[in-house]
Amino acid sequence: MIDYDRILCDRIKSTKPSGIRKYFDIAATLDDVISLGVGEPDFHTPWVVRQEAVKALDAGKTTYTANSGLKELRQEITNYLKKKINTSYDPENEIIVTVGGSEAIDLAIRCMVDPGDEVLICEPSFVCYKPITELVGGKAVIIETKAEDDFRLTADALKEKITDRTKLLILPFPNNPTGAIMSREDLEGIAKVLEGTNIAIISDEIYSELTYGQKHCSPVQVGDLKERTIIVDGFSKAFAMTGWRLGFLAGPEPLIRQMLKLHQYAIMSSPTISQYAAIKALKDCEKDVLKMREEYDHRRRYLVDAFNKLGLDCFTPKGAFYVFPCIKSTGLTSEEFCNELIYKKRVAVVPGNAFGDCGEGFIRVSYAYSLKHLKEAIRRISEFIDDLKKD
Repeated sequence: MIDYDRILCDRIKSTKPSGIRKYFDIAATLDDVISLGVGEPDFHTPWVVRQEAVKALDAGKTTYTANSGLKELRQEITNYLKKKINTSYDPENEIIVTVGGSEAIDLAIRCMVDPGDEVLICEPSFVCYKPITELVGGKAVIIETKAEDDFRLTADALKEKITDRTKLLILPFPNNPTGAIMSREDLEGIAKVLEGTNIAIISDEIYSELTYGQKHCSPVQVGDLKERTIIVDGFSKAFAMTGWRLGFLAGPEPLIRQMLKLHQYAIMSSPTISQYAAIKALKDCEKDVLKMREEYDHRRRYLVDAFNKLGLDCFTPKGAFYVFPCIKSTGLTSEEFCNELIYKKRVAVVPGNAFGDCGEGFIRVSYAYSLKHLKEAIRRISEFIDDLKKD
């Protein structure tokens, strides 16, 4: 009999499953659950984008594209970045179209991190950075961001963690799960700390279109950070195109050239129909993005106010579509709170420690859901809090 435990590599066996999916899976087994756990827009992909995909199918555009993506799409991405962050990229040599932002993150980490290299990761943050780092033999070094700093990375916190082995800094802003953003002033402090080092940056900007009251600032707009920064972005969040699986990398040609080799061997090219649809999204859907952002902003303000009224202190997020209320006052751990809430009141949210140990005492609540669902969820959470007080 085959011993599968001996066949599997030790690194994958020691990797924990995503803490986000656990409650999604539980919700699927229960009736009448309001799930606020998954970061997926409740809007349909804009109609003109869907039409463009059908048009491409009808025209038989179903073959492979160039490894780095359709030339027209790479040009539109460069136009988009020039307009959004006033930064120029060469569509021939500095852009790769990827299978979602997830592949882009994986490509960047795998192509820059050798065994023993240290990767600085701001937490709480999206769940994939640390596992990918460890799967390639790198050492994840966590920089805890704090509520009193609005969950931003400070220059002092960064400076404390840098060693001779530091290879890479991951900046996940706007942030999932906290909704924090980095200002130009914040990034200028980061630039000063990195000056004279050979540390690269992965700037995960997948939520960059979703900021409220303050425009997104990318590291590439500050000082000399562009020469050390790889931008990760995509179409899932801003354009409501999660299932289309399309993202992109933008960065210096010497780095992108090497990343393209791995993309060639692992992926070949991103989905062709999705690429044609994305061209249309970049050209014609600015108003759709604005409309969705306005609705997210309305939901954001409602939830922050609602949680604070419940006595669960809630940082006001300035980006993405999540709130990150503190539940320490209930006396429950993050997982205890989420477990009891889903089974007793049929509301699914994600424990804060799924995004790093420093997320303990918080929960992540997505507002990529209708206001009707959010109001019903708050009603049930209010009942849950009242019940806890009675016990």
